[in-house]
Amino acid sequence: MVKFDPRNLPDLIRRPILTEKATILMEQNKYTFEVTPKATKPQIRSAIEDLFEVKVVKVNTALPPRRKKRVGKFIGFKPQYKKAIVTIASGDVEKIRQVLFPEV
Repeated sequence: MVKFDPRNLPDLIRRPILTEKATILMEQNKYTFEVTPKATKPQIRSAIEDLFEVKVVKVNTALPPRRKKRVGKFIGFKPQYKKAIVTIASGDVEKIRQVLFPEV
């Protein structure tokens, strides 16, 4: 496996995506994150394993199309983002849930 600088890895993961579809995927040990558009699958894998201390089985990525944003007569675009669906090993599910959803 390729070694990456551990100081740069946390900057790749922006935030978890919590939608209805992402919640359904959590039942299958798949967690969805927004990552920087230039992040590669090996970098995403290393970042998730380093941040959450879990074993990543598989990484799927998607680059959704940019959406238009209109304010008055001005038309622009929303920022570009990349979505990563990360499959976690079945034994490490509790570790990542404690970090993402802490008990209040």
